[in-house]
Amino acid sequence: MSFLPWHVWVGLIGVALVLLAFFLLQAQKLHGHRMVYQLMNALGALGVLISLVFGEFNLSAFLLEGAWLLISIYGMMFGVKTRRAARDANRDAPW
Repeated sequence: MSFLPWHVWVGLIGVALVLLAFFLLQAQKLHGHRMVYQLMNALGALGVLISLVFGEFNLSAFLLEGAWLLISIYGMMFGVKTRRAARDANRDAPW
């Protein structure tokens, strides 16, 4: 069995995270607006990007994973903003 370089392992773990997140979403075990789902996607995309930078570079895969990472970061920021607004609205509610 041949030894795989570290960047290949990072990429494989990244792929596993993205696929697991998608599977759990389809199985209704995760919700797409939750931070766990967004983090799994962001870390998975980052892992694949690292493997592309330090290993065999592929422009189309790099662009896909870069977009995947940016969209995941946007989702995390939007989720934080939404949760913060909901918390502030509940705090200001006249009970």
